[in-house]
Amino acid sequence: MNLRGLYAITDPELTPDHSVLHQVHQAIKGGARIIQFRDKSSPDGLRLQIALQLRALTREYNCLLIINDDLELCLQSNADGVHLGQEDTPVEVARQQLGRSRIIGATCHGSVDLAHSAMDKGANYLAFGRFFPSQTKPDAVPAQLSSVQDFVYNCPLPTVAIGGITLNNAAPLITAGFSMLAVIQDIFGRDDTEEQCRQYQALFHTHP
Repeated sequence: MNLRGLYAITDPELTPDHSVLHQVHQAIKGGARIIQFRDKSSPDGLRLQIALQLRALTREYNCLLIINDDLELCLQSNADGVHLGQEDTPVEVARQQLGRSRIIGATCHGSVDLAHSAMDKGANYLAFGRFFPSQTKPDAVPAQLSSVQDFVYNCPLPTVAIGGITLNNAAPLITAGFSMLAVIQDIFGRDDTEEQCRQYQALFHTHP
């Protein structure tokens, strides 16, 4: 379970169903090792079809596939795990349904208390943010790096930063100790996805 590096998240508008596979392929070729399939609007049948295609693609490249808040889809597609927000399925319920082998990620916003709770309930990684204004989720709860930095630096679990991340603001997050950077707009809202992902991956080598 290598939870480190660029964590690419799909989006129904930026990665529509007719091009999502190609776009994710470009991200993987650029170095993304964790892919989250996030689509809460398409019909269930289409979502399953895409998830199965992404499962085949990620397996070919030895990458992780995470499903956003859909335990059934995770099981149906044999994905590696799920990501859960605070309003989604509780972590302990997901753990009971998914077993011990699958990954569960938990959104903690900017709260160390939520992080401790998620750890106690069986989460495998913790997500903090948004640290910057987000185009894809403009109403996301803001988080301050200063309030979680000490926890992140010493956290026994992998951590992921999310929210408005770009190449220009990403380095301090890696320096602060984040294992992963979750990016949507700055890789899938561009035509040069592969090269952009390559530059993100390079940050993890220049800011260990």
